[in-house]
Amino acid sequence: MTAQATPRGKFISLEGGEGVGKSTQVRALAQALRERGLEVVETREPGGSEGAERIRDLLLQGAEDRWNARAEALLFAAARADHVVKTIEPALAAGAWVLCDRFVDSSLAYQGGAGGLGVAEVRAINAFAIGNGFPDRTLILLLPDGNERAAARDRDRPDRIGGRPADYHQAVDRAFREIAAAEPERVTLVDATGTLEAVTARLVAALADLLP
Repeated sequence: MTAQATPRGKFISLEGGEGVGKSTQVRALAQALRERGLEVVETREPGGSEGAERIRDLLLQGAEDRWNARAEALLFAAARADHVVKTIEPALAAGAWVLCDRFVDSSLAYQGGAGGLGVAEVRAINAFAIGNGFPDRTLILLLPDGNERAAARDRDRPDRIGGRPADYHQAVDRAFREIAAAEPERVTLVDATGTLEAVTARLVAALADLLP
């Protein structure tokens, strides 16, 4: 008799603008999935592997003009390539569900949309970096006062990207919505208003067709 192959896990990314609660919801959603008996790996971008965490420091620290949009997009893609090979793909192959705080759609929205490089161009950079490694489902959290919450959270010490002007972040929001409209089979918009528990329940509901 041959041993049955381990079923491949699912790759879920949480996205959205500044202050929408992604990191909090990654933890809450991971707990909800574990309560259903799933093995869950939590990770983040930029980062998630040793090499990618080093690139994270380059991306988020320093002056606003440290990198132009093109260099920034390439650095994100380089970090993502290492993250996929070292962390995400091994976990999926072992049957775990991977929950990622940001992934490729952030590059599409931030550098491609708001940064003016073009979504198609940034998608091409990332196609080289990760191949077919797009998430099985991307959940984009929407919160009207996210930028205000982020400002309060960061106490006037935002990172290079979070500290950009309001019109930049408005462009990010538009880009996320356009991505969701273009790829409804992969991307779902989720209302992030209300209690933590209510938002988590919406996220679980948005994964209902993927759950065992």
